[in-house]
Amino acid sequence: MAEPTLTATIHASTESIPEAVWNALVPATDGRPDNPFHEHAFFLALEQSGSATARTGWQPQHIVIAANDEPVGLMPLFLKSHSQGEYVFDHAWADAYMRAGGNYYPKLQSAVPFTPATASKLLVPSNDPAIRRGLLDAAAQLTTRLGASSAHATFVSEVEEEVAESSGWLTRHDTQFHWHNDGFSDFEAFLATLASRKRKLIRRERRDALADGLRTEWVTGGDLTEAHWDAFFDFYMDTGNRKWGQPYLNRQFFSLLSDAMADRIVLMFAYDGTEAIAGALNFAGKDVLYGRNWGCSRHVPFLHFELCYYQAIDYAIAHGLKTVEAGAQGEHKLSRGYAPSVTRSIHWIEHAGLRAAIADYLTREKLAVLQDQEVLMHFAPFRRGNRTDSDD
Repeated sequence: MAEPTLTATIHASTESIPEAVWNALVPATDGRPDNPFHEHAFFLALEQSGSATARTGWQPQHIVIAANDEPVGLMPLFLKSHSQGEYVFDHAWADAYMRAGGNYYPKLQSAVPFTPATASKLLVPSNDPAIRRGLLDAAAQLTTRLGASSAHATFVSEVEEEVAESSGWLTRHDTQFHWHNDGFSDFEAFLATLASRKRKLIRRERRDALADGLRTEWVTGGDLTEAHWDAFFDFYMDTGNRKWGQPYLNRQFFSLLSDAMADRIVLMFAYDGTEAIAGALNFAGKDVLYGRNWGCSRHVPFLHFELCYYQAIDYAIAHGLKTVEAGAQGEHKLSRGYAPSVTRSIHWIEHAGLRAAIADYLTREKLAVLQDQEVLMHFAPFRRGNRTDSDD
């Protein structure tokens, strides 16, 4: 039997790919994508709201591979004019290349914009490595054709890292902190796995966070209203303006997302009476709760930990989710029961000299990441025999 003919098509918008085609190419259970950040609706909301478009430096260049005209693979991809909103930092690479007289931008970036959560980028329902390699080859060829410096895919799976290495891409490791559900019946069962001093610390933080009559509430699905989004957006803007000056997402994005996938959204609010004073945005997948954005209208000690970490654990236990990914960075999560976990990215560098320099750097960086994780686990709060594997 003849091998199927593979063809790659570049799509300059999410809208140009039918939702049914896109979602059929991502890991799913009973027809629903397992990871909310794989959903066509998520990318479409970013595009239609103007949050991730050519104007903001995120021009879609999504690759769809077909075998005999039947779509068999998808790589969400963007042509970028900057390195913002990625959470895997290559600014030093850009600076070095530009000082040497090169142009680092534009570059190609396979990512879920503004979302530091692990989500496969080489989406192949058959799991055929040849099709995954085809997606990588198409991205590398597009890099050359567009005169870009490089192509990158961030927060990829371990399988994708292996395929990329066999295809000549460079690989990079970093650390996030994830909570793992060992079949706990409730929060106290989780606390029982921690050292006594850490159990006391967490109980005190939870108590102090909700002192003076504060209460929490989970809002999801049909209960979400525009009033909830108005309150949350105020919190989001306050955090963004204080941290990096200009938040990436606009108000319309949240309404579009709520209309399309409200059942994947969990807003966690803290109330003083009837007034919402803080909120945290989460997305629920098949097995994972993904913590994203947080903000508040006034400072309350430990309220950030309560809404973003402890409430997330409560929700995961209540809904039988295996993992909580609480976002990028944050060694303070370690003492709250979140274990260091490897994150992966892959990189195609066009210029031979830049590629050699980055390859040398990544070899040393991987060793440093491994050593850091070993040190971190030494300070993990778990009782002897209850330490969580650092690589999920």
